[in-house]
Amino acid sequence: MMQYNLVTTQQALNEFCEQARQQPAIAVDTEFVRTRTLYPRLGLIQLYDGISLVLVDPLAIEDMAPLVELLADENVVKVMHSCSEDLETFWHSLNVIPSPVFDTQFAACLLDMGASLGYANLIELMLQVSLDKGESRTDWIARPLTEQQCEYAANDVLYLLQVYPQLSEQIDQLERRQWIFDEMQQLARKKTVQLPAEMAYLTIKNNWKLHGLSLYVLKCLAKWRLEQARQRDMALNFVVRESNLIEVARVLPTHKGAIFAIDGMTPQEARIHGDTLVDIVNEAKKAPQEVYPQAISRLMERPRFKKAAAEIRSLCQNKAEQLAIPVEVLGSKKQIQQCLKYHWNIQDETHEMGLVPDLLSGWRKQILGDELNNILRKYADEN
Repeated sequence: MMQYNLVTTQQALNEFCEQARQQPAIAVDTEFVRTRTLYPRLGLIQLYDGISLVLVDPLAIEDMAPLVELLADENVVKVMHSCSEDLETFWHSLNVIPSPVFDTQFAACLLDMGASLGYANLIELMLQVSLDKGESRTDWIARPLTEQQCEYAANDVLYLLQVYPQLSEQIDQLERRQWIFDEMQQLARKKTVQLPAEMAYLTIKNNWKLHGLSLYVLKCLAKWRLEQARQRDMALNFVVRESNLIEVARVLPTHKGAIFAIDGMTPQEARIHGDTLVDIVNEAKKAPQEVYPQAISRLMERPRFKKAAAEIRSLCQNKAEQLAIPVEVLGSKKQIQQCLKYHWNIQDETHEMGLVPDLLSGWRKQILGDELNNILRKYADEN
């Protein structure tokens, strides 16, 4: 175990960041808590530049600007592993997305080492080191941090920087480094763009079962719930569970007693939000039918969906075999469906957030290119 320093002062943070910005790459990880909150709560930041390994305490340092500048420095590669939640944590806590990011899990995918290789498995495979994951569910907000917590956190970046040179060399031999950067940029866009609250109903499971007034009520309920969650930093289902929104929209209760009677509604949910839910229903009933959303179009109900999806899947399979990568990395079932929804103008969160489907952007677009476009054109006018 390498010596680590717990950084709790401005001077120590400034000195490390100045040093780290002189290195070509640094290992980065975070520890956070996300049990009842909508957004992750940052508890610790681990950094290793090959010289010093530091654990930065964000609860003790007021000015994180030097770290933000380091994370945004395009001349320093940030080596991370399975960084989706880390990017989200940095964005909501420090308003920064690290760039450029070399994700070692994604690099391992592109080297056909496994579609979703965990950090401990990667380290054991490449370095024959077994890591203790005993502190993975600890409370990273509580202070003081224990020695066990700090050692666990330090290991997450110590070995990360050790496997980077080998992964980097192999990726460069295949000329796939830009693929990794493209993938992380696409992921970052998803983390930094918010779904408009009035479109939150599009993400509700079983929304397609509702029509007319009930669907409009669901739209109003989902908007209210998301706004509450964002304002109070509360996980969506800790405001009101998703299934209960569907039931309220289906039943259209007119008084609080009817809220208590809804199957699955907890007494606490009904007591706290019952009046509000009834008010939303009653207000929605006053709205003209012209504002009702159009019925939810389900992708699988399109007459030629299965054929289109199968052709795209076959294309992805062929390309993946040529590249010796898992087909799920190039085009998963979810990504194929996202692409078809977008192409067929089926209203969904990708459209509403102003994003472009994965298959139509970055490195995937370069690989699938005209062949994918030909398939999309083939089915363009028949749906």
